[in-house]
Amino acid sequence: MRCNKIRHGTDRGDGLETFTLPRVASWLLKHLHLGASHCSGVSAFERLGLFGTGLWMKLLRLARRLLGQRLFDRLMKMTFYGQFVAGEDQESIRPLIQHNRAFGVGSILDYGVEEDLTPEEAERKEMESCTSASERDGHGTSKREKQFQAHRAFGDRRDGVVSARTYFYASEAKCDSHMETFLRCIEASGGASEDGFSAIKLTALGRPQFLLQFSDVLTKWRRFFHQMAAEQGKAGLAAMDTKLEVAALQESVVKMGIASRMEIENWFTVETLGVSGTLDLLDWGSLIDSRTELSRHLVVPNMQTGQLEPLLSRFTEEEERQMTRMLQRMDVLAKKASEVGVRLMVDAEQTYFQPAISRLTLEMQRRFNVERPLIFNTYQCYLKDTYDNVTLDVELARREGWCFGAKLVRGAYMAQERARALEIGYEDPINPTYEATNAMYHRCLNYVLEELKHNARAAVMVASHNEDTVRFTLCRMEELGLHPADCQVYFGQLLGQAGYPVYKYVPYGPVMEVLPYLSRRALENSGVMKGAQREWQLLWQELKRRLRTGSLFHRQA
Repeated sequence: MRCNKIRHGTDRGDGLETFTLPRVASWLLKHLHLGASHCSGVSAFERLGLFGTGLWMKLLRLARRLLGQRLFDRLMKMTFYGQFVAGEDQESIRPLIQHNRAFGVGSILDYGVEEDLTPEEAERKEMESCTSASERDGHGTSKREKQFQAHRAFGDRRDGVVSARTYFYASEAKCDSHMETFLRCIEASGGASEDGFSAIKLTALGRPQFLLQFSDVLTKWRRFFHQMAAEQGKAGLAAMDTKLEVAALQESVVKMGIASRMEIENWFTVETLGVSGTLDLLDWGSLIDSRTELSRHLVVPNMQTGQLEPLLSRFTEEEERQMTRMLQRMDVLAKKASEVGVRLMVDAEQTYFQPAISRLTLEMQRRFNVERPLIFNTYQCYLKDTYDNVTLDVELARREGWCFGAKLVRGAYMAQERARALEIGYEDPINPTYEATNAMYHRCLNYVLEELKHNARAAVMVASHNEDTVRFTLCRMEELGLHPADCQVYFGQLLGQAGYPVYKYVPYGPVMEVLPYLSRRALENSGVMKGAQREWQLLWQELKRRLRTGSLFHRQA
């Protein structure tokens, strides 16, 4: 290792002083120390936040160059990396998973590797992967609504996001590599415990252009439904309460010139819709699934021009193959999870991807949630339409007979989503206040808990740091007669009472490959650490309770 040739305290002329190894190590230990700061009560995480992720990564790369890889890795494992990451590979994380299990804490394995890209590199990759071949060649303009088009100003999806990994499309081979990584993660979870979870992101598995185009289709089709409902005097009703009169709908479709009366009558039959004479949003959504002559008639009115436009975009042969490969990768992961008995949580992402992600996750749930909830969809409760989406999906599971599985979160993209909506010019999808988001979370949670009371095969992960939310959950569980031993309600944080199924995210991966992700998590923790005193109080109370009752170690019911 050549680092020992660096001279002591030499001014390089660029404002940066060269350091000997002891001085570099001392500086890093000082700034990475995870205990209390001696600087005006400012935590280490808040000091990291002052750097910003870009400068912070530059400092880490400089430290690695000065120290050498081996010493740098050791230093990271003693400090920053060691605090947040379970280990580098499947074998090294096994002891921690088993240790947590002894205390009644399950694991959600999360391979925390993220590319170390500059903002310019991320922007270029995003723009290339989110536009079609015709759009890139300049031979065509996008018919997608502006919300579902790529915008260079927001090409770096990491900007303003501190608590979620971000994948940028590079190639089909890279997507295959991500799939193999997820497979190893699923296998590790299955091998380390009998009740594990594993998390995946769909943007890691394929070209995001497909997610944008599919999301655009789903959003336009749902909006068309509500437009028809408004014409029938049913505007403003809850999603599950909105029903179209089929006869009136047929008249409207004929007047718009979409199809002839005879063709339309073949769409809405007793076999497909029953005898009610009405059509709800789930029935409406199923029309897109139809593999009939209906597909060529799927058009929607353009709100700007008033002209009818095809709903389904045309793909090139290569784009069709990429879309197929993405679906195949999802299928491989779901089959592996089913084989080893691991629950698979599909993470939520930005709203311009999310309609497609949720729809594809539902397709996986239809296939694999037959006997128990194996696939969990994620619902972001800071979004205005989350309650409608939760109630629709619960009802769909009831009708089709599969097991509903959900993870409820508040959300990770708020600042970015708001800035994008304002800049591009579409309705802000985020609830207006923090209180409104809390109310949305509790409303959705209460609805799902009510479903669990009547459906023993449904399950929910309450993924929240919020103490009030955990207490609300425990209270409602007691009122509804939901018992911890039934394992229908899981907690994503260590704030639940003893005996309840509690799970913690367990990131793992090689040191340098997880640092881009962890450097942004440090910024998140600059706020979290301010509230850590209350969590320490709760942990201390729980420790005293266990010592008093002689139940230090967890015993499964």
